[in-house]
Amino acid sequence: MRKTHQTLGRQLSSAAQRYRHGFAQADGMDLRHPARHASLAPSRRVADCPEDIDAKLARLETVLFLAREPLSTRKLAKLANLADGTQARTLVKQLSKQYNQRASALQVVDVAGGVQLLTRPQLADWIRRFHGGTDPLRLSAPAMETLSVVAYRQPVMRAEIEGIRGVQCGEILRVLMERDLLRIVGRAEELGRPFLYGTTKNFLQVFGLRRLEQLPSIDQILSVGASR
Repeated sequence: MRKTHQTLGRQLSSAAQRYRHGFAQADGMDLRHPARHASLAPSRRVADCPEDIDAKLARLETVLFLAREPLSTRKLAKLANLADGTQARTLVKQLSKQYNQRASALQVVDVAGGVQLLTRPQLADWIRRFHGGTDPLRLSAPAMETLSVVAYRQPVMRAEIEGIRGVQCGEILRVLMERDLLRIVGRAEELGRPFLYGTTKNFLQVFGLRRLEQLPSIDQILSVGASR
């Protein structure tokens, strides 16, 4: 079991290294508070006519460019002054198609329950050298093992995690919570009502997942581990 979760940890770490963060963001712009940026969400709806599609697409692209986190289509519609989430989804597909057709450095990615404008994976190393930075996910092997246990067994008690790993995990759990990768999701019906741990929305974003169901299956992990 320990070997399995060591492999899980390596898989999660590899996925995080491949996943790309946003290419550019505007300083001081916080789209979690749309009322502060009236220019992005004017009170009057623009007339819904064919010649206005480009304007709507431009507004949606601007919102995605400035966003610091993945946005649901409903929130995109509100911020870009669109009719509804359905129209936002249609325009997102159109924008994505335009990026792909011209081999743009940018792409629209489904992640963490929303969509986000990111650079393409093949540019990751160049961008990292250009900015002189390092990969933001710097976790030890024990931390990655602990994270993988929680990801696949959540909601899970600390005692269960320690039973699988065979070592105490209190400090590692604290670090993972500080990194916003894990959170307390409730209490178990056990004696003492111990905390239950689960992953966060940021976990999905870091590993490029839209939903937890997109985690590779245990069988896939075992087959990769056996081939090494």
